[in-house]
Amino acid sequence: MTKRIECQQKPKRLLAAFTSHSLILMVSMMVFVVLGAAKTGNNLVNIAQQPQIETQDANRAAAKRVFQEGVELYQKGTAESFKQAIAKFEAALKLWQKIGDVKQQAVAVNNLGYVYSALGDKQQALKFYNQSLPLSRQVGDQTQEAATLNNIGSAYSALGNKQQALKFYNQSLPLSRQVGDQTQEAVTLNNIGLVYSDLGDNPLLSLSEYSK
Repeated sequence: MTKRIECQQKPKRLLAAFTSHSLILMVSMMVFVVLGAAKTGNNLVNIAQQPQIETQDANRAAAKRVFQEGVELYQKGTAESFKQAIAKFEAALKLWQKIGDVKQQAVAVNNLGYVYSALGDKQQALKFYNQSLPLSRQVGDQTQEAATLNNIGSAYSALGNKQQALKFYNQSLPLSRQVGDQTQEAVTLNNIGLVYSDLGDNPLLSLSEYSK
């Protein structure tokens, strides 16, 4: 019997992207402060800003740390570790809200949905995915948007609403192609095929229109 695999976006994949993004932002912030001091000559203003900048950097580092801990707990794959991962992602979310990092807020909220889905609570998962989606759109992160749309489709499919699932898969697919994310494209195509199979259609014939 062929094993049925309905795929969602993996939080592990996001960790590497976050780490790179975080380092770039921190370096950019440091350069901005140095340039500001040279340009204005107002050392008092820059000294006054230092505690705030240091606090933001500390919060960013803490968010990165607890997020990674959440990923590691999720990877253990037990009900208890999933619950612990939720607490970690919630902590990371609060820290990113403090520093106003909307892009990483979207990632954390999406991952909360993913963990709830792993626990079997599809309605709660859907709630978090629907919170993540506008955040990704707000910052123009189409890669994350495509992944979240796919996850929404997966939740609807698991809840038995196949037509609604197709609606979101069909929004995810062109975005994945637009940003050149072939992995996410393959995941979404697989999920579309599973829906058509559940609906009694021939998946190969149904998917032929998506390969044009």
